Amino acid sequence: MVVDGYSICFLYICNMLEKIVNQYIERKRLAVKTDKVIVALSGGADSVALLRVLCASGYSCVAAHCNFHLRGEESDRDEAFVRDLCAHLKVPLEVVHFDTKRYAEVHKCSIEMAARELRYDWFEAMRVKYKVQVVAVAHHKDDSVETFLLNLIRGAGIKGLRGIAAVNGHIIRPLLEVSRTEILEYLSALKQEYVTDSTNLETEFTRNKIRLQVLPLLKEINPSICDTIYETTLRLSDTDVIYRQAIKEAVERVRLSDNEYSISALLNESAPSTLLFEILNPYGFNASQIDDLLECMINGHSGKLFYAGGYVLLRDRDTLVLRVGNEEDAGGWVLSHRVLDRADAQIDFSNPNMVYLDADTIKGELTLRLWESGDRFMPFGMRGFKKVRDYLRDRKLSLFQKEHQYVVCDEEKILWLVGERTDQRSCIRPSTIRVLVLSVGCQ
Repeated sequence: MVVDGYSICFLYICNMLEKIVNQYIERKRLAVKTDKVIVALSGGADSVALLRVLCASGYSCVAAHCNFHLRGEESDRDEAFVRDLCAHLKVPLEVVHFDTKRYAEVHKCSIEMAARELRYDWFEAMRVKYKVQVVAVAHHKDDSVETFLLNLIRGAGIKGLRGIAAVNGHIIRPLLEVSRTEILEYLSALKQEYVTDSTNLETEFTRNKIRLQVLPLLKEINPSICDTIYETTLRLSDTDVIYRQAIKEAVERVRLSDNEYSISALLNESAPSTLLFEILNPYGFNASQIDDLLECMINGHSGKLFYAGGYVLLRDRDTLVLRVGNEEDAGGWVLSHRVLDRADAQIDFSNPNMVYLDADTIKGELTLRLWESGDRFMPFGMRGFKKVRDYLRDRKLSLFQKEHQYVVCDEEKILWLVGERTDQRSCIRPSTIRVLVLSVGCQ
């Protein structure tokens, strides 16, 4: 058999791209040859190349095509092309039709977000149906570069500048080390046709502007800009691993409990603003709020509250306290009581949510309520009256703790500042005949 120079060249192109992709799959442990793989197949150059590479490499593939009915005849054209391609390659095909516009209206999201949610939810359903481990999608090196630039323009930390990840759950991206140009050369070598989405040429979309306008300008400065940026994303991915570990260790150094952090420890960290952002951003606090909070921490303004989403953050004396904004600390608390003869009462003062009083000093019905301005009582072990406000201040309780401080009263007086002190006037004495046992707890 005679093989001309062009055929050798095309064969080399095919072999090289398939080798790069397979080495990447092995290095990243994306799949093994015995795996069945669901391939997201739009009919575009990238997804067609992905299917051809995986089939040529010996993977058992099932193609999955979504018709979003967003481009009229083009959508139907893409579906027809995919059906013909899979029939030719003898690859099983699953097709789904979505009313994407309707979904976006019902869920009040953009068309782009609607298509994404519908697509990935269905891919997961197909993965479960076929009992496979992975779904392969056709993002390539240029897509990762565009994502880097898009996030850079919008503003992002290290995580947003890592480009596109090779693995996200059950989603794998085997083409991330090959460029769009290499993909087109591969398809040309195979004499493989594909379809083109006309919306990819419209510059009203930000990503398209980057692809069609920004990157060509950058290539005038550096013809290898895509490779340069891609290498940067790889370094940033490694940096992010180190960064995340350092943040995790720093958080443990400043954490006092699940929702409390030491201000002095935070300020002693090498980058308190960055650490605060990593702690609080998942709860909805933005960079501007972090700056205000840091200034408040440095200047010592105690008692200030910061709100974000469903959360509220308190800058207490030397503590930051985070809680759910509508949290009712004792909304479900109930008061229990019983009266015992003194001889039968086994008194144990170790439980702060249970107290023992002289039952014969109680007047009328018992009430459990939040303390109020003007409340005062006679704390056990002290002489004279003290305002509840002053008592709580002296105890150095946080604003949140003060807001949820409960008292138990009879018709005349406070009997118990729950969890703190009982009233001297109702304490058990040698002359006590009957003991009132009070306790609070959740329903």
